[in-house]
Amino acid sequence: MFKTILHHHAASCGDCSKLCCTKIEDFGVRAGRLTIFEHVNLHMHCGQLTALIGPNGAGKSTLMRAILGEVPHTGRLHYVDAKGRHTGHPTIGYVPQYLRFDVSAPISVQDLFMASLTRRPVWLCSARSLRPRIEASLARVQADSLIDRRLGALSGGELQRVLLALALDPMPDLLLLDEPVSGVDQNGLELFYEIVADLRAKEDMAILLISHDLNMVARHADQVVLLNKGVICSGTPEEVFADARTKHIFGILTGGED
Repeated sequence: MFKTILHHHAASCGDCSKLCCTKIEDFGVRAGRLTIFEHVNLHMHCGQLTALIGPNGAGKSTLMRAILGEVPHTGRLHYVDAKGRHTGHPTIGYVPQYLRFDVSAPISVQDLFMASLTRRPVWLCSARSLRPRIEASLARVQADSLIDRRLGALSGGELQRVLLALALDPMPDLLLLDEPVSGVDQNGLELFYEIVADLRAKEDMAILLISHDLNMVARHADQVVLLNKGVICSGTPEEVFADARTKHIFGILTGGED
């Protein structure tokens, strides 16, 4: 449901010879005569968190949907392993901004996992055989105690951690996070980012995060990409936030401005 099969600091984006790398090459999306974005090139190395920032309508979520293959696009997505071999599309994990469901439905966290992990109807699956795997997945995101909780009883932060656990089974090459803590309280937000930082350090995956929280981006991202119909600039957080184009879009004030 939420997956598409399709800490070392990263080297420069042009050098993929020694690190596994997900490459997005010349991506573009059009809707009729309207260009959503064009000529997007991104290299995302394993162990690196890339933050995608930009104004509303810049094409950020559409870019993620294009990576997932959910919208038609131009360009190419491919994966290069640590030995420099092209291995086709990477395994992708995806955490949406929110999950639409009937909050009154008697669906538990375990039920959600079972529906995701098998194509057979839930009532034909053995909960006993899958439960250890589900508990292990939830433990990665400090949520194993939630396995029997009803989805409608979860807080926003708890639900997003459950969705993150789903996205990590199987462990992806590329993890996509589309504003995953929008509307989550401060404690939930801090915990989510701590878990993502731990994944970045311990697991061999690249992470692409859409966020409007520039403070969190500055704290956690290795690479920042400013998108607005195309890549405006990219680099370290310091480089991108110091760029005049970023300051103009976000209204960032420098010391000499009122």
